[in-house]
Amino acid sequence: MNKTVGSTLLVAGTMIGAGMLAMPLTSAGIGLTATVFLLIGLWAVLTFTALLFVELYQTADSDAGIGTLAAQYFGKAGRIISTAVLIVFLYALIAAYVSGGGSLLMDLLPAIGDKDTMNKIAVLVFTIFFGSFIVIGTHSVDKVNRVLFFVMIATFILVLALMLPNIKFDNLMAMPIDNALIISASPVFFTAFGFHGSIPSLNKYLDGNVKSLRIAILVGSGITLFAYFLWQLSTHGLLSQNEFLQILREDATLNGLVKATLEITQSPIIANAVKIFSTLALVTSFLGVALGLLECIEDLLKQSFNIHAGRISLGLMTFIPPVLFSLFYPEGFILALGYAGQMFAFYAVVLPVALVWKARSIYPNLPYRVWGGKALLVIILMLGVIITSIPFAIRAGYLPFVVG
Repeated sequence: MNKTVGSTLLVAGTMIGAGMLAMPLTSAGIGLTATVFLLIGLWAVLTFTALLFVELYQTADSDAGIGTLAAQYFGKAGRIISTAVLIVFLYALIAAYVSGGGSLLMDLLPAIGDKDTMNKIAVLVFTIFFGSFIVIGTHSVDKVNRVLFFVMIATFILVLALMLPNIKFDNLMAMPIDNALIISASPVFFTAFGFHGSIPSLNKYLDGNVKSLRIAILVGSGITLFAYFLWQLSTHGLLSQNEFLQILREDATLNGLVKATLEITQSPIIANAVKIFSTLALVTSFLGVALGLLECIEDLLKQSFNIHAGRISLGLMTFIPPVLFSLFYPEGFILALGYAGQMFAFYAVVLPVALVWKARSIYPNLPYRVWGGKALLVIILMLGVIITSIPFAIRAGYLPFVVG
């Protein structure tokens, strides 16, 4: 039971992170009503596909990574494709997290250089300090995450208590400035439910207990969805759409969100509470995603090359690429999340649907089977393909760019 609670908090903590913090940045031009419908739809799709992984893990060892699952059903090609997509996806997410974490941490550090130098130092400090818990192991991450999660929830309640009394009904009625923005924002919103990369770690931690893993996913994602509703209600209700968009055009980072809150409310208390919550949300999400990436790399080296790497070596392989991205492209927070959303649509929708489709033909009588037949799998697959294609349509000029 203790591990189930910890796993539930890891699921929620992983999601309540950069995706959540980016939502006000990308939904400023959409309005609350469209944002709520988008949230519900994506939550339903991604909770369903997460449960597909639970069904699949009944046919594999508890310590099997996603690459091993894919190899079981699609051979070497399945392992290569799934592992490559997962690694790119998790690297993009971690790059977004360390960029956002550096942006928030920079103002807390003593000034010892220009803005660019301070940003680089902040990124390194953030990564080294919190990355050390990943290197130590899953039990370390679980313990630290529990403390940070409950502090984050307490801060979130404080933020809501300060923001909700100041919301204006007219702001909640704002309509999309362009309906196509709803589609453009989907890949970033997708990452707000992006805990799937941590499922192998959770399954291993829970010793393959199907019931516990299912509870962790359903309760963890439910907590997250409720938190998202309250967060969107407070940000959309507090911030005037036109003013918010103007401020974000000048600074489309997490600091921009904090600055927008301060400028519109004229309340340093609210702005500081938002900043503390943003930092904690980033950290809990960073911990869950980085743990998933480290164990993905470990599974790849062990199964494909028979290499048993130590935790320090795995830690270096986990953090060096995204840190380099953040150091040389510090404004890449939204860009990294956009690419992460593109990769995530394949990994969290297309891949589990394909694996379950084949697994059900081989194992027709598994004890746990996700609701829905082949027709639902096809519908979910089509949605995944559409989401995957959105960044290409944006770059081709068929859809508008979101703010940032």
